[in-house]
Amino acid sequence: MRIVRRDLVANGPGSVKMVPVDSDDLWFVYNLIAPADSVMAVTVRKVLREVASGGRDAERVKLKLEIKVEAVDYDKEGSVMRIRGKNILENEYVKIGAFHTLELELHRPFVLRKDLWDSLALDVLHQASDPAASADLAVVLMQEGLAQLFLVGRSMTSTRSRIETSIPRKHGPAIAGYESALNKFFENVLQAFLKYVDFNVVRCAVIASPGFTKDQFHRHLLLEAERRQLRPIIENKSRIILVHTSSGYKHSLREVLDAPNVMNMIKDTKAAQEVQALKDFFNMLSNDPTRACYGPKHVEVAHERMAVQTLLITDDLFRNADVAARKKYVNLVNSVKKSGGTAHVFSSMHVSGEQLGQLTGVAAILRFPLPDLDDIEM
Repeated sequence: MRIVRRDLVANGPGSVKMVPVDSDDLWFVYNLIAPADSVMAVTVRKVLREVASGGRDAERVKLKLEIKVEAVDYDKEGSVMRIRGKNILENEYVKIGAFHTLELELHRPFVLRKDLWDSLALDVLHQASDPAASADLAVVLMQEGLAQLFLVGRSMTSTRSRIETSIPRKHGPAIAGYESALNKFFENVLQAFLKYVDFNVVRCAVIASPGFTKDQFHRHLLLEAERRQLRPIIENKSRIILVHTSSGYKHSLREVLDAPNVMNMIKDTKAAQEVQALKDFFNMLSNDPTRACYGPKHVEVAHERMAVQTLLITDDLFRNADVAARKKYVNLVNSVKKSGGTAHVFSSMHVSGEQLGQLTGVAAILRFPLPDLDDIEM
């Protein structure tokens, strides 16, 4: 995210002019914009003009609008965000109070105004503008005939490519077709790899599969790189890691993020810290359940007793249209940090955030056991 101008007061009003550079940035913006904020951007609107013949002619005009936000919708696949609300900026084409939908797209500047820049909004702004926090990982998850390429970024896991090929059985008369089908499949995966894996951005690329598919594709990748002199692969082959998984489907991303050799490459990134925190939580829940809890009520009670060591919470809870509910969670995060604890805000677009979302979206590892928490109704 490129911050063009910042004019705000912490825990007070202000505005920020910014330009989203990649799809991760739009996800940050989605988490920043709340109902009652205002957004100003250049947009195109169709207007009707009177013509000399007495009829009316439709014309598209470019104009600057500022709308008071009522609803926000994020289209992950198209990398577009739509913001609906009432116009509050006087102009000749759109009346004040008229409804309009603004589209925020990549590389188009806009201004966001808030009456209150709370600590969470400032934290999201800082993460979005931190150039070091780019996409961490490229993952090719595969099994014979199926491959998916994912980019695991600061705040979201996006599917960039899916390749499916019918591969005949290895035995009997079909064996002749097996080799050529497999090579064609590997070639398609190689093309996706070249298109989407940028070693200037990602820390490492992981090839993961059950069985030997990953090893076969890795060999194909390196041989073709030498044969065609594909410099990005030749120069970065030490950053390509092989990992065993139980399948080639998306849920196996958890196994990739758990692998020690992958964690070593991305250990200082936000995604890795979240994965480790979630792993620690589940370990505690299994081995010492009185020192782990989840659900808003249990976590609140644990914090009232100053027992929360690590708070795990999803960003979904902060997009609450209910201002009081958002404030409650912002205060919880701040309060845990002030009491010497750690707070991890998980992205619901990450595989670890999806996992936490299944556990109500809020959980905690405790400093000391609280065996009576189970008696409190959720």
